[in-house]
Amino acid sequence: MPNINTSADILTATVAQGETKLQVKETMKENRELQLAWEFVENTGVSIFLTGKAGTGKTTFLREIKRRSPKRMVVVAPTGVAAINAGGQTIHSFFQLPLSPYVPQTHYKERFDFSKEKKKLLRTLDLLVIDEISMVRSDLLDAIDNVMRRFRDPRRPFGGAQLLMIGDLQQLTPVVTAADQALLQEHYDTPYFFGSKVLQQTPYVTLELQHVYRQQDPVFIDILNHIREGRVTPQDIDRLNRCCLPDFCPKADEGYIRLTTHNHIADSYNENRLANISGKAYRFKADIEGTFPEYSYPTDGELTLKEGAQVMFVKNDPAGKFYNGRIGRITSIDQGHVCVTCPGDDCEIEVEATEWENAKYELNAQTKEIETTVQGIFRQLPLRLAWAITIHKSQGLTFEHAIIDAAFSFAAGQVYVALSRCKSLDGLVLAKPVQQSNIMNDRGVGNYIAMQGEAAQRSISMLPALKEQYHIEQLRQLFDFNDLQRSENQLARVIEEHFAGTHPRLAAAHRQARSDIKDKVVEVARKWTAIFMAMNGGELNNTQFAERVKRSATYFLDTVTDILGDLLPATSAESDSRHVQKRFLDAIADTGMIYDIKTAILKEVALNGFDPVTFMRIKQRVTLGVTDDREEIPKKRTKRNKKEKAKSNVNTEDVQDKALFEQLREWRQNKSVEKGLPPYAIIRQKALIGIANSRPQTIGQLISIPFFGKKSAETYGEEILEIITNA
Repeated sequence: MPNINTSADILTATVAQGETKLQVKETMKENRELQLAWEFVENTGVSIFLTGKAGTGKTTFLREIKRRSPKRMVVVAPTGVAAINAGGQTIHSFFQLPLSPYVPQTHYKERFDFSKEKKKLLRTLDLLVIDEISMVRSDLLDAIDNVMRRFRDPRRPFGGAQLLMIGDLQQLTPVVTAADQALLQEHYDTPYFFGSKVLQQTPYVTLELQHVYRQQDPVFIDILNHIREGRVTPQDIDRLNRCCLPDFCPKADEGYIRLTTHNHIADSYNENRLANISGKAYRFKADIEGTFPEYSYPTDGELTLKEGAQVMFVKNDPAGKFYNGRIGRITSIDQGHVCVTCPGDDCEIEVEATEWENAKYELNAQTKEIETTVQGIFRQLPLRLAWAITIHKSQGLTFEHAIIDAAFSFAAGQVYVALSRCKSLDGLVLAKPVQQSNIMNDRGVGNYIAMQGEAAQRSISMLPALKEQYHIEQLRQLFDFNDLQRSENQLARVIEEHFAGTHPRLAAAHRQARSDIKDKVVEVARKWTAIFMAMNGGELNNTQFAERVKRSATYFLDTVTDILGDLLPATSAESDSRHVQKRFLDAIADTGMIYDIKTAILKEVALNGFDPVTFMRIKQRVTLGVTDDREEIPKKRTKRNKKEKAKSNVNTEDVQDKALFEQLREWRQNKSVEKGLPPYAIIRQKALIGIANSRPQTIGQLISIPFFGKKSAETYGEEILEIITNA
């Protein structure tokens, strides 16, 4: 089976797509590019960078993944607005990261004050989706990896979770201040996500969506491609500048929007245009419930509108009357209602306040599913003044008509973002001529993209092998008993070292269990794993093999249950040493949890069969269920009184005279109260068991009992001998 290359030799897929009408909302079954991306996400465990020009369907794909995928996932984004639009959380909020840069191999004060539920969520995550990856800095991606490894597998990138990165490197760039740059430049060659340390260790594929839905003009598409790829020609500049009309003043009903580079330019332009409209101004204040940070507001907290004002819808209408980015003009307004008419429409749209939710991911205690819990609601008219908008805020939108002022472009990718918002050259107006110097491209990005292009089609060619590898990996996890062997070995070792003298039969039982797990479970599983590791995809997916997997699950379920099913509940012992007792309790808890999880998963597969995606969900559900059940045990124990608890912890399996043992324990308890000492300071538990088993008749015989000693004999010997005589 071929190995997946690491980022030094990234795999790229470039898929041709036939013409499809823009108006048709294609499902992923109808779109070969998106179907391939779905196959990689759903049927492999490899991490993915999903890229593509503006308007190729990246956002559509994200929505479909959230709606259809059975994988346990969270969606995060670098900014508040991007997170709201993606229906997720900001990176800093979800991972509880500081706003300061992350410097690799630097020791920070621990800030991982994650709740128990958040830790469970992270540990059972299948898929981490990062939207707008082009704006994610390299150090931020490493910080995410650091958190994931802390709560998951520390040996694997992102703790072993699958990563889906969505974005276009030729669009908006990471924000790096001069101070951040001074701190990070010694550690990173580039601020872009692909410069992160973790991505250099991560096997991942790159899939590029090629078909552009936004533009249909082949000349315009070529110009945009040249700008995106950093190979603009003089002919491209000349063709764009034919659209330059410095004094252009559109009619009010044409719906032109001006794209600017800075917020203050857009705000000033909108305020001036609004002031020039005669008539009453109406103010609409947002209704905010719960927690909804201002940086995540999808539109102004207070909208000032007038009849005749040009506005833009900032949300999609479920009924299809408007969509995010649609331009219109207010045709009637009062404090109770607003009506907007859009170019080409005969009817007004009556606009009502709508809601945006600020949600965070939580684990449902009953269903064990990852759910979004609403933290706050922002209720406002889905509008903003739209004579002008920043290029940054225009990302992801489509305009029929736009006036672009990119003469002051200050970041790589801004001109491309601005131009690619337009559907055609016919609807494009430049406020100032475009110069070659305005079109800035990051050389590091260009080199990265070129490196991907050199490996075109390799990802697609490897898809069958990656699916097969994913199938085998899930099978390997199902029949991997190394953790069970490790935990039972540790438990048996603790019993052998500290309890063999007082609990010889318990120690012998665990010695036998160690041997049986090695011979009947681990060795058999090793041979079985070697068999299916050598199979091909066709063999793995036939019905005969499926039945064989069910029979194998049944064998291992029965065998493990025979070895540990009765032994673990009967395993209890008590030591006067707090350290030893903690080691024992930790070992029995660890073994018990692994046993419960493994047998529950095997039972599911033995009954219902195996497939990789279902197996992942079963594994996570069972793990959470067992963990929750076992967390309840200490809570129940605290309700017992100390005497009941002490009795429940004593294993009397190796006590031959139980009646004498209980008399000695009662005497020790009374003596501890009389002297104001803990019971173990009177006589150790192991000594009491030895006395009950050997029934000594003389002081000399008492002294020979392990853990008793001369001092104890001098102090308590006569009393103990009297108890033995009268028992």
